[in-house]
Amino acid sequence: MKSISYKFKSLNVKLSSFWLITFGLVIAKLTIHFLTSTTYELHRDEMLYFAMGNHLHFGYASTPPLIAFLAFVSRMLFGYSEFGIKLFPALIGAASIVIIALIIKEFGGGKLAVLIAGIGFLVPGAFLRSNSLFQPVSFDQFFWLLSAYLVIRMINTNNVKFWLWIGLIFGLAFLNKYAILFFAFAILVALLISPHRKLLSSRYFLFGMLIACLTALPNLLWQYQHNWPVVHHMLELQRYQLVNNTVYNFFLDQLLNCAASAFIWLAGLLMILFIPAEKKFRFIAYTFLLVLLIIVLGRGKSYYTLGAYSMLYAAGGYTMEKYFAGKWVYINYIVIVLSIISSLIFLPLELHVASFKTVEKYCDPETGILPQRWEDGEIHSIPQDYADMTGWKDLAGIVNQAYNSLDSIEQKKCSIYAGNYGQAGAVEFYGHKYGLPKPISFHDSYLLWAPDTITNGPLIYINDEVGDIDELFDNYPEAGRVHNEYFRENGLMVLLCTSPGKQWKEFYSKKVQKLKDIYRRP
Repeated sequence: MKSISYKFKSLNVKLSSFWLITFGLVIAKLTIHFLTSTTYELHRDEMLYFAMGNHLHFGYASTPPLIAFLAFVSRMLFGYSEFGIKLFPALIGAASIVIIALIIKEFGGGKLAVLIAGIGFLVPGAFLRSNSLFQPVSFDQFFWLLSAYLVIRMINTNNVKFWLWIGLIFGLAFLNKYAILFFAFAILVALLISPHRKLLSSRYFLFGMLIACLTALPNLLWQYQHNWPVVHHMLELQRYQLVNNTVYNFFLDQLLNCAASAFIWLAGLLMILFIPAEKKFRFIAYTFLLVLLIIVLGRGKSYYTLGAYSMLYAAGGYTMEKYFAGKWVYINYIVIVLSIISSLIFLPLELHVASFKTVEKYCDPETGILPQRWEDGEIHSIPQDYADMTGWKDLAGIVNQAYNSLDSIEQKKCSIYAGNYGQAGAVEFYGHKYGLPKPISFHDSYLLWAPDTITNGPLIYINDEVGDIDELFDNYPEAGRVHNEYFRENGLMVLLCTSPGKQWKEFYSKKVQKLKDIYRRP
């Protein structure tokens, strides 16, 4: 009896050590993001998603509705707070470490495995950056990881009722980002070509897929009612962004995105792929390779694959602990140390810890560590994400000065037009403290919210060109420009347009109706 009690206590100590390491990594993850989340301004996409929270619906021009719901919750809890917005991706990144630990438990790994895997997930720039931005990407990565865990759990328990939970996660993930279709297809094909294919013949598999469809149905109905905006959005991506993608750059990015801990995820991939004793979990390697194949054939962006890496860190931690044991155990600690050092070297390029001047030195095409290629295919002085995280406060300040130059009667009739959603988002978020009117834009989801008619009053016009303004207004002096060499739209101008012509209201109505026609069913 004493012996049993002693073993039970020892087991408790062992389990406690495992979870102590896990939660230590969780605290480290949260601390990193809490200390750096507000160093730069909000990203243009973050401001768009935050604005969606003011227009709750089952769909939007370029994304499903979950991110808007989270933005709504953020605004209810924290108001117009940068930290409040950044809190959600940080929390979901920390939750990912817990899921990685749970996967390791299913593999049979111990505390060294979770330390290796946790560090592997913690230090790569790709996850540091994605978990610092309020975008669907972080939540997409989490849903991929969670669904992988549920499949592994189902295999270990041989309980096909897990399909019900998997279906629900697939459905929720669809409401976050349509990229879950890539992962769902890959993992189902991987199971089909593995010894676990019998799990697909269960009626619970059909029930689970039905739950997934029913969960996704509100957004599908919204897409149908609005003439499938996702198709229009994907065509735009293909035309202006994905066209610059190459197979070489895609696979180069696969190494660079998680370069700091590449040894860990590569070890996980190769060991479960080729070591016979790990064939039970080989479907994970198949899933990862299928994801790569699907996205590269579809000319998708390289970061679309990131959600598939997290499960490889769990596999890497487990297999390294298992096979680099005994006299080889030091390899694990060397890998951990090298991963941390590598991350620190590249940190200014991945996390908001340095000035743009410092970042620019890292990105110098001739002397820098890593030149930055943007979506336009050209090399630039700083990462594209960083260029989208500055200049917005200056823009809001210029707009506010123009607005305050009007008298109270003119202010009531004043409208603000922005050329793209980044500009509109900056006016809406950073202009909130000034009490500025909600901006109008014809870009992305802002088009859906644009009024069908406009007042015949002053217009604050934000764009990089005058366009039709000279024909619609008698006066349109420049109120100011954003002068910021690191701003993606450096030189952006703000015009204060007064004395509108008689054709102004009619021009606006025809323009907005023509643009909204793409969201109307024939």
